[in-house]
Amino acid sequence: MSVEPEASGPTWPVPPKGGWTADDLDRLPNLPPHTELIDGSLVFVSPQTIFHARSVSFFERRLEEAAPAGLEVLREFTIDIDQQNRPEPDVVVVPAEEILDPGQTRVPAETVVLAIEVVSPDSEARDREAKPLKYAKAGIRHYWRVENDKGRPVVYVFELEPATRMYAPTGIFHDILKVSVPFTIDLDLTAITARRSAPPSP
Repeated sequence: MSVEPEASGPTWPVPPKGGWTADDLDRLPNLPPHTELIDGSLVFVSPQTIFHARSVSFFERRLEEAAPAGLEVLREFTIDIDQQNRPEPDVVVVPAEEILDPGQTRVPAETVVLAIEVVSPDSEARDREAKPLKYAKAGIRHYWRVENDKGRPVVYVFELEPATRMYAPTGIFHDILKVSVPFTIDLDLTAITARRSAPPSP
């Protein structure tokens, strides 16, 4: 009687001594999409919720419309903080001169003008605690955290205090987000979760 071989489960990369490095994200084969590097460890993301997907698309689209010439808006793009940290904010705004090549996979964190994280259930601790500390120490001047409050978006806006290299809260926005930095932005946040109406019947 033949014995069927046991199905092998997924095999994850075994970290080297000292952990992975920022360069490893470009070299390791078969990593899941949107893998991040935090403190030398690979972080895999859970499937996106509708709220998360709509929020990221909303901020990418609206910031592209509002950003002045010379700035680029990138969706889900990794940033280099140091050799042990290469996170992937949901949306970043960077100077256009930082886009050097169509095959580019990252930008230096210190060049980022604005970083936005849309919080998911599995990313609460990272987006509320770990990442803001790292973004501030890297010199990212503006950080927004987008939360799902019973189906309605709430945006927490922070600005870097240069003397302490820590973020100071500058506003909590529910229906309308209106700020003058890093550039003039006026957003209707209710559009994120507004129901799409069906086209009229012919």
